[in-house]
Amino acid sequence: MGHALRRFRHDSPHLPRFNPRRSGLTEKFPDLNELPPELAILILSNLNATDLCLAMCVNDFWRQLAMDDLLWQGLCYATWGSVSAYHKKKDANFSYRELYQRLDDHSLLFNWNAELGIEYLLRDGILNNDPKAIAYFINSTNRLDRSQVRRFVTGRQEVLDELIKLDNYTDKMLPIALRSFFANVESPFLHGNRLQVLLEKFAERYLACNPQCRLTKDGICVPGRICYYSVFCCCCYHITELSPTDL
Repeated sequence: MGHALRRFRHDSPHLPRFNPRRSGLTEKFPDLNELPPELAILILSNLNATDLCLAMCVNDFWRQLAMDDLLWQGLCYATWGSVSAYHKKKDANFSYRELYQRLDDHSLLFNWNAELGIEYLLRDGILNNDPKAIAYFINSTNRLDRSQVRRFVTGRQEVLDELIKLDNYTDKMLPIALRSFFANVESPFLHGNRLQVLLEKFAERYLACNPQCRLTKDGICVPGRICYYSVFCCCCYHITELSPTDL
């Protein structure tokens, strides 16, 4: 960019050069320590965790601002929308910055070994040992590896059942709803009649979200099975135009 600008100026010597004194732009952008603390915090709230940690290295004043617990609370909620620890009574030593660090560490551990990651979240009191709490946690963040999520919920049927309840298929076409559904479960090709069981759970939820649909649970499992194989074989051209009102 700089080389191109210099070349443009060299090739066009007749163009007037920008003079900041004549334009009145002689003042630099104010430092954070020159702003009211509320405004400085508002500016820092646009940073992610990495940039906020870098801001701590600027000087003592920036470090004090960047460690404000309100900033880290916002990052926690934005990254992990549902965590049991949010609703627990906080002691005097509680810190959202430390909670963010533990959530980040345990999420990385989850992406390596899902069972171990959940075990540490339960051990540290971050998550309640409850299928609904675990399902809400998984559903509220994109920091977890989806293959690990599928492997975990395949062995935890009660968590899978709660995840299914969180899916919203209202006015979604059947193939799109199936893609969303099977994004959270392991491919059932090697599980015998497990596909039928999963499709029945999907049908129950799909019909609950689309009460205007004229099919029964048993009636949707057959086209659902066809749709499943079509979607995952990339051959769903004949049903991609179906909407709940068309069924």
